[in-house]
Amino acid sequence: MEFTSAEFIIGAADVKQFPSGSMPEIAFIGRSNVGKSSLLNMLVRRKKLAFVSATPGKTTEINFFVVNGKFILADLPGFGFAKASREQRLVWEKQRNTYLFKREQLKLICILVDSRHDPNEDELSLIENLENHQRRYLIVLTKGDKISKKQMEERANQLRELVAQCQFCVDVLPTSAEKHEGRDELVGIVNRIVREA
Repeated sequence: MEFTSAEFIIGAADVKQFPSGSMPEIAFIGRSNVGKSSLLNMLVRRKKLAFVSATPGKTTEINFFVVNGKFILADLPGFGFAKASREQRLVWEKQRNTYLFKREQLKLICILVDSRHDPNEDELSLIENLENHQRRYLIVLTKGDKISKKQMEERANQLRELVAQCQFCVDVLPTSAEKHEGRDELVGIVNRIVREA
């Protein structure tokens, strides 16, 4: 199934604002400057579905988009949450954890990792927590156009070794939003998860 339509539903600042209904959801999360908006825009072939900001950490709500009237993409605020107070970060963390670990409609979490860097503490902690909560996730390596193919292959192998003993990791997928690399594979994975839901 090709993604032919994608429409914004709501930016949820509170758990009570999460969409109702049983439509399966696919979430995207990563550090603030990982290229999440660019990847989402590439995925649905829209230039401005997700706002690409020059200021990392701009997204402060969970933004929900319905795709093809069949499933929902959820764009989560990035790790780091720029220029937020400790209290704001704690509120966001509670909301994020409620969504990631308790949301029944959520069928897959895509963890975006910048291919130029080793996974950080937030990313490793998230992987561990998703395993503990038995939640399926996909590791998406971003910004493949910024490094050589050999470096990307090495990074992908590093992550595959990291999750070799994990039960709930679907795959490790190299991508480049700039070159549209990995899009077909990502579409295929999302379609499979949606069909199984």
